[in-house]
Amino acid sequence: MRETRHQFREDLKELERQTLEGIDLVVAQLDRALKSLRDHDVELAVQVVAAEDRIDRRSLEIHQSVFLLLARQTPVAGDLRILAALLHVIRYVERMGAQCSNIAKLVPLSGTEPTTDNEIREAIEQMAQLARGEVVQAKEAFHSRDVTLAEDLVGKDAGIARLSRELFYRSVAIGDDIDVREWAMLMVLVARCLERIAENAVAIAEQTVFVVSGLFREFAGPPQFT
Repeated sequence: MRETRHQFREDLKELERQTLEGIDLVVAQLDRALKSLRDHDVELAVQVVAAEDRIDRRSLEIHQSVFLLLARQTPVAGDLRILAALLHVIRYVERMGAQCSNIAKLVPLSGTEPTTDNEIREAIEQMAQLARGEVVQAKEAFHSRDVTLAEDLVGKDAGIARLSRELFYRSVAIGDDIDVREWAMLMVLVARCLERIAENAVAIAEQTVFVVSGLFREFAGPPQFT
């Protein structure tokens, strides 16, 4: 019985490792999606979209493994919370992967040599770095069970919301050049994808608090801009 329990704990640790490795896949996807956007690299964008399947497969594997562990054992207390949290975390990972793919899908739509606006480009870059940082921080918070680090993500989320508003207003006031306006509207969509990625990072952080305390609560974030 003791050996069986020990094996369960080892399997649980491995399952968490694989889940958090999924976050690493998202970070890599985000980096490639942003590079394709920055360089207007359509070929790279196509590769990013195709690579989404890898994250989807990881999500399916985690779900199957969680239910297999539940069938083999009857976990209670902390172990059960971890399994429940991993199901949520991998779902958020899958959603972030989809948003990376959505960013890449916008690259071919902006034409062969899109006219750009420096203010909007700078806002996108800042949002991208903030969103990436949130994803990395969410992983670290969950891995280390650091509630303070998890709660810290709320303040960073406010920065992304502010940049998104500024980008939207700039897009509206950008002028009458049709090509520039069309590109600006695409960047509004990119900004929304980055907001979604950050929101899912916060959701992962919320699961950290659940694992540690046994109570689920949503973090108080910035008001949504619609």
